Amino acid sequence: MFLRKDGIEVANFREYDSSSWGKVIFMMEAVAMRNRLITTVAMAAVFLIVSGPLFAHHGNAVFDVGKTVTMKGTVTEWFWANPHCFLSFDVKEDNGQVVRWIVETQAPPNIVPIGFSKQSFKPGDEVTVTLEPVKNGRPLGRLLQVVLPDGKTLDTVAGRNAEPYPDGAGGSKSENYPKQ
Repeated sequence: MFLRKDGIEVANFREYDSSSWGKVIFMMEAVAMRNRLITTVAMAAVFLIVSGPLFAHHGNAVFDVGKTVTMKGTVTEWFWANPHCFLSFDVKEDNGQVVRWIVETQAPPNIVPIGFSKQSFKPGDEVTVTLEPVKNGRPLGRLLQVVLPDGKTLDTVAGRNAEPYPDGAGGSKSENYPKQ
């Protein structure tokens, strides 16, 4: 560290008498504080830049919010995992063509209390699905409600759900979560 004495830069601390050491220590602390401030500001800037895409993950922009579509189909897969569960099902259109739809719902810990479980759907189950489609017209959407083959209704919209399974299916049991 270089300090000024009589207008000349000096790197040798031995030239200072004992009364000058307070100034030296004060200057060293000032440099350390400045470095901490620069580091803190830089870390905050990086955090703000990186956090933007993380919030975008939970955006609703792709969904046609407010528009609902209800259709009957046959379950092909129930994907139970974080951060979202997915239900894949085939729908036979009026022209006879089969279209595979995929709808997402929330993470398992969020949907277990409203009656969903890892065993809620099996391939081949006939279900009636109400969903919020994506804007681009592809067969994708967000699951709002599903009627199971036994007539049980599972509703993902807060406050609208039927009672959870009385037989204990669902709930915070370890068998509801995938083995890792």
